[in-house]
Amino acid sequence: MLSLEDKLEMYRKMYLIRTFEERAEELYMEGKIWGTFHLYVGEEAVAVGACSALRPDDYITSTHRGHGHCIAKGADVNRMMAELFAKDTGYSHGLGGSMHIADVDKGNLGATGIVGSGIPIATGAALGCKLQKNNKVVLCFFGDGAANTGAFHESVNMAAAFRLPVVFVCENNMYAMSFSVKKAFAIADISERALGYGIPGAGVDGNNVLEMYEATQVAVERARRGEGPTFLEARTYRWKGHSKSDAQAYRTKEEVREWKEKCPIKFLGGHLKEEGVKEAELESIRKKVEAEIEEAVEFALKSPEPTLEEARRMVYV
Repeated sequence: MLSLEDKLEMYRKMYLIRTFEERAEELYMEGKIWGTFHLYVGEEAVAVGACSALRPDDYITSTHRGHGHCIAKGADVNRMMAELFAKDTGYSHGLGGSMHIADVDKGNLGATGIVGSGIPIATGAALGCKLQKNNKVVLCFFGDGAANTGAFHESVNMAAAFRLPVVFVCENNMYAMSFSVKKAFAIADISERALGYGIPGAGVDGNNVLEMYEATQVAVERARRGEGPTFLEARTYRWKGHSKSDAQAYRTKEEVREWKEKCPIKFLGGHLKEEGVKEAELESIRKKVEAEIEEAVEFALKSPEPTLEEARRMVYV
């Protein structure tokens, strides 16, 4: 049962993700951050709801759209922002960038730019957990596009056959880059894929952090009991383009506007008010988060760049 404090922490983390992403976008537009990145705006409830069902020592694997997963699992936003600025104080010493943030101490086994590549890593980690009998669970995030890769089939099939402690969370944000799920799948619900592997599957409202938490908690407890994996399809929507170079010609402004009305942060804020939380308390949380992100920006700006010698050591064997 979630306490009011738990829900307020969910609200804080969701707003932290949203503010981090929006501030990073502003810095990119100002020419202070180079390269590109994939924003998680609109999907905050998936990462926060799912990760809230984990223990601190459980693991996650992330994706190219992974900032939200990292923050939800407890990442330091100072080090994350520094990585975007290509600074030595970043998680990968400024050499990995947006798509390669990992924090093994917090259970984050890392993000990767290769679609679907985190799925076999999660299955491998879950096999390790089972062999070590450490009672840990692995939460695997991936997008709807990754559900059509060979790595997905091989990994889920192996996890099911070996009854591994892993929860597969498909973040169905309706578009794999620019290709609609309506054209990419012959089934209405991606969660139906679970039937082919003999494991439980369920569709979840990915904009409802409470529903996301409850579904993940059931799946995590099942995995921890040794009963094997679960497949969850979190139906959500990315407000921004696939990446910063996306013209978004494949969808209408009306569609984006309709999904923004289902804002996950707005939903949880409304729920908290129904439970007696005042708007002033929510505003206080938002102000503290905004100050935290500005501190992260200052930390990144003042941090040193990696030396050429360090870059060579980190990149070449």
